[in-house]
Amino acid sequence: MENILNDYKAVSLEDVKVWFKAGKIKDFSSNRGGCIKYKNKQIAVFNFERRNEWYACQNACPHKMEMVLSRGMTGSADGIPKIACPMHKKTFSLVDGSNLNGEKYSIATYPVKVVEDEVFVGFLE
Repeated sequence: MENILNDYKAVSLEDVKVWFKAGKIKDFSSNRGGCIKYKNKQIAVFNFERRNEWYACQNACPHKMEMVLSRGMTGSADGIPKIACPMHKKTFSLVDGSNLNGEKYSIATYPVKVVEDEVFVGFLE
């Protein structure tokens, strides 16, 4: 089951090769997550309206290997936008994927851009 995490690698904005159309703004609830599929990956996309920002990360929580992060609670910790796993409340930075609980595992994050009313997520291939 842990092999699933090998599919997810964080992507920085300058490394994006493909902008995948995830949907329209109206397809994503305000201050909540939604899940898209890109190739063999499940990606959680967040319309963090309270911050006027968008984020994307792997949907797989590395704690118990469940595809649940898109259903987690968004918030902030010391000004850092975060997602809390809905199952065990492990929290991760939506900026860099770091574990905000101080544990060793992290999540992959992906750049998001909005063009007019369409939402795009950036990938390496």
